[in-house]
Amino acid sequence: MGLPPGARRTHHPRHPSRRLHRRGNPHLEGIDPAPDRAATTWADFLRSQADTLLACDFIETITLTGQRQYILAVIEHATRRIRILGTTAHPTAARVTQTARNLAMDLTDANATLTYLIRHRDAKYPTLFDQILADSGIHVVRTGIRIPRMNAIMERWVQTCRHELLDHTLIWNERHLRHALRQFELHYNLHRPHQAMHQTAPLRAVPEPLTPAQISHLDVRRRDRLGGVLHEYQHAA
Repeated sequence: MGLPPGARRTHHPRHPSRRLHRRGNPHLEGIDPAPDRAATTWADFLRSQADTLLACDFIETITLTGQRQYILAVIEHATRRIRILGTTAHPTAARVTQTARNLAMDLTDANATLTYLIRHRDAKYPTLFDQILADSGIHVVRTGIRIPRMNAIMERWVQTCRHELLDHTLIWNERHLRHALRQFELHYNLHRPHQAMHQTAPLRAVPEPLTPAQISHLDVRRRDRLGGVLHEYQHAA
């Protein structure tokens, strides 16, 4: 599978006016060609389908015991909600396939109306991964080779996870990693503000504006997660 129906990768076709100029039509020099309204660029597709888009990726990290762990996570483009599907040292086809089933059931229980899932061309995804999601009405779109920008929102979250969690935490083993990821998922979805969403979190409503009395008597409380790796601030009622 490649791009979704109707979408194409952005490219730069030869300018029609230059073609005509070489054929003996100097009067067309400097006139821009009419836009191609029948084609859809990748950026246009992402903007128009944001409410129906998911993206996923594997993240690699190494524990203190030297074991390599593979983390699979998905993110919703519109809400930025993250779902960490699990972590394992052995991403076998059977395990990844079961993860796809769990994701499909989770989305069904949440009444999510999602149509596309963007993923990289990674050999860790078995054929059944795409088929299970297709049976749930989700069309899998694979990115181009060595084009990480096609999955930019997921790539941005991977960097956030590394900078805010993995680079500041000594992970002992798989059990410890799962605990840390669960705490980070709660922090990201319920507290961490997003500039693109007017400083709200994916699963937190826009807070009510503070009254003048509250502003003059600020009482900000801090809550720590993972021993102080993550900080959450909230105005006390």
